[in-house]
Amino acid sequence: MTPKHFGLAALASLSLLISGPALATVTYLNFSASGISGALALTYGSATDALYSDGYEITGISGTFSDANNGLDISNENITSLVAVNNATPEPTNRLAPHDFSRFPVASGLSPNSNGYLTYDNLIWPGGSPQTATDYPFHGGLLDIYGLLFNLGNGDVVGLWSDGIGSPGSSGTAFYGVAVATHTQALDYVSPGVSVPEPGSLPMFLAALCLVLGMGRRHLGLNVRLD
Repeated sequence: MTPKHFGLAALASLSLLISGPALATVTYLNFSASGISGALALTYGSATDALYSDGYEITGISGTFSDANNGLDISNENITSLVAVNNATPEPTNRLAPHDFSRFPVASGLSPNSNGYLTYDNLIWPGGSPQTATDYPFHGGLLDIYGLLFNLGNGDVVGLWSDGIGSPGSSGTAFYGVAVATHTQALDYVSPGVSVPEPGSLPMFLAALCLVLGMGRRHLGLNVRLD
């Protein structure tokens, strides 16, 4: 498998919140890039991937996403839900893919190496992802090489993933990538950048969310931040 070289750098903002009888954990992730910004709240519990006990299944998502690239004019669009996993069958030679490995078909605009699909598994790895693709050694991000896929209120989907620590050009930190698409076509990709996870808090997430809401159509330098 060829990695998705649409790196999304992130000054990343991350905090964990334990609440309620189900002991759900909420991870806050803020990211920005050239023409792109977003603020996510990811919820997960104790359920893990059937093959990886340290890969937790994301059960909820909320937040906003903006993309002014390619004439998209997506401004502070609500994130409505995760795209459900479909437990697709990976390539026969890929023996490390999680059980929740999934595919989202896109008819045009993706790299030939993608074979017409965005891949995702909606897993979060609080301790850093292991290698999850047999022929791709880089790993260690909060997300893995497949990442998560979520729906926007306008009908588009957005994929967010990590190319791993030590991937080409990453300077020892984790690359992130982003894609915006529909079943008909790929709409946007973001060039490589660096993610720097750091402990943070809910107030920092809310401050970042306010910043995202105030950005409008501003084009930012690729920058993801876990605060």
